[in-house]
Amino acid sequence: MEASKVIPILRIFDETKAREFYIGWLGFQIDWEHRYSDDAPLYMQISRDGVTLHLSEHHGDSTPGAKIFIECTGVRDFHQELNEKHYKYNRPGLEQEPWNAIHQSPLSIHL
Repeated sequence: MEASKVIPILRIFDETKAREFYIGWLGFQIDWEHRYSDDAPLYMQISRDGVTLHLSEHHGDSTPGAKIFIECTGVRDFHQELNEKHYKYNRPGLEQEPWNAIHQSPLSIHL
């Protein structure tokens, strides 16, 4: 077996806040959106720089508070980009981990 891509599904509870966070602040783009009807929950795919995520309002899709790790380069530049936006709800810092990795913390929000 050789996997080519993993696409996490993240649960969202507020479409407006999810768009503000993922599109407005993190800089993802919307690839597509789906609803079974106008009053049905939203399911959509977003992407940025080779990272693809599915966001879902559907009950049972993912778990609130889930965490994903994304290995990447340029985390310091991304950190600066995010902090320059002065997002009201999150101002991440950088932390050096004992296993020789740097991560932004906290870079999470419950939507």
